Amino acid sequence: MLGAGIVGTSIAVHLSKRGLSVALIDRSGPGEGTSYGNAGIIEGNTVFPAAFPSSFAELARIALKRSPVANYHFRHLPRIAPWLLAFRAASQPAWLIETAKVMRPLLARAVAEHEALATEAGAERHLSRRGWLKLYRTDSAFAAQAPELQLAARFGIANVPLDRDGAMALEPALNGEFRHAVHWTGAVSVDNPLALTRAYAARFAALGGLALTGDARSLHRNNAYWRVETASGPVDADDVVVALGPWALDILSALGIKLPLAVKRGYHRHFRPEGNARLSRPVLDTENGYVLAPMEQGIRLTTGVEFAARDAKPTPVQFGRLMPAARALFPLGEPVEPQPWLGARPCFADSRPVISRAPRQRGLWLAFGHGHWGLTLGAVTGRLIAEMMTGASPFCDPKPYTADRFAN
Repeated sequence: MLGAGIVGTSIAVHLSKRGLSVALIDRSGPGEGTSYGNAGIIEGNTVFPAAFPSSFAELARIALKRSPVANYHFRHLPRIAPWLLAFRAASQPAWLIETAKVMRPLLARAVAEHEALATEAGAERHLSRRGWLKLYRTDSAFAAQAPELQLAARFGIANVPLDRDGAMALEPALNGEFRHAVHWTGAVSVDNPLALTRAYAARFAALGGLALTGDARSLHRNNAYWRVETASGPVDADDVVVALGPWALDILSALGIKLPLAVKRGYHRHFRPEGNARLSRPVLDTENGYVLAPMEQGIRLTTGVEFAARDAKPTPVQFGRLMPAARALFPLGEPVEPQPWLGARPCFADSRPVISRAPRQRGLWLAFGHGHWGLTLGAVTGRLIAEMMTGASPFCDPKPYTADRFAN
């Protein structure tokens, strides 16, 4: 099992529960990579994925580097342009509806699968069942969400539209810098994603799983087996699962597997609240692209996305663009850390992960590309790929998530 983020660790637990001998290999500790930095929301009630901006005014702000929603590095644009065009095509209304339908089987079970693993791991205290709030500063922004709310009603997804006073009754520390809100009541939030992944890793160890330090780039064929070099020596196996998120293509390209993965970088920083201010649930400022999320470390402020090379130097300029709005919405005090955290989301343009066998490689399995839903879909991905690998009947049709959908 290559990759000890929330996806890889969840897969390792599910495979161990089904009686397989599993080695979980990563160069870092469980949950210390991309899985550490999310907004801590298990979005089982989400409908549409993140989409390409449809507003010309917003695109102009992004182009002029004035928007908190997105930033970019000029030198990266030629490389990312084909992906952005595909992302724009997949963001058309008809395609968004199709994606919502395709992703519903995974999202519908996301909360239940996390709750089951958290119970087994003794980590229930990290889960809060208060939902989350999406705030809208203008009437037009709220009206634009009508198709999502209508589709949510068709899917039977619970939500409660609120006016400003209704939202502030739930979160009194917010001020009146918005006009509308939607309370998505079925979402579960996590107050420490790193601690949750570590708890799943401890559950994996209790099941007899072996966690090793190693570099996944050493993966190669050794006669009939796959081999990975680790600090404890080589490990051979009939099957290997690649759950390496934004590093997956480092391995797969060397094996001749080409997939159109891109990364959306993102930042977060924790802040102490001023006085006795508190949040009970995550809050999204939809028009400024940031989330305020209550964490054990403080209030986590996440930024919008950044299109840049995965390993390029950090450029957290979006904080400067969003801090006035964030501080006007909630009384943020001093930052906890000296510098923001930076991570990279692995994203396919169609907003679907790859959860499948690898093309043309016996015994190689893929589980990555979850985009903004990495935490959300970690546990349910673990169940699905474990069922596929052990010959059980999958709880849903895995065909929409196959790597073969990208074949020319």
